[in-house]
Amino acid sequence: MSQSVANWMTADVLTVTPETPIMEAVQLLIDRKIGGLPVVNQEGKLVGIISDSDLMWREHGVEHPPYMMFLGGVIYFQNPATYERNLHKVIGQTVGEVMTAHTVSVAADTLLPVAARIMHDKKIHRLPVVDAERHPIGIIAQSDIVRALAAV
Repeated sequence: MSQSVANWMTADVLTVTPETPIMEAVQLLIDRKIGGLPVVNQEGKLVGIISDSDLMWREHGVEHPPYMMFLGGVIYFQNPATYERNLHKVIGQTVGEVMTAHTVSVAADTLLPVAARIMHDKKIHRLPVVDAERHPIGIIAQSDIVRALAAV
């Protein structure tokens, strides 16, 4: 029988708020040697995650979407809203401006194979574990699932 996420998650989860300065979050990631932090609102409910992937935009920048001029107008070949969202990740000064909102999360009783499938399908490296009110109670990373495989 498969084990649940609760058996392998990191329970002592550190969180930040959308108002946290981005450099403070970066320092927490470095000091704790972790790749992501759940972002919570004033009520302590999960609203997003800030990860090393979100911060990569700051280093490599963002390219303008390809476009063509036609009859005095501009036709974009990619959604310009995506460019604007990515630009905010480059110049953002707070976690809220850089984080990934609408984060996928799981409950503590979620089975490991289900969590692994979510991570694979969504191409993410970690999942916040939340209670019924969406308060973070832990985090499960790909490395935790690999450790569980090794323990079999």
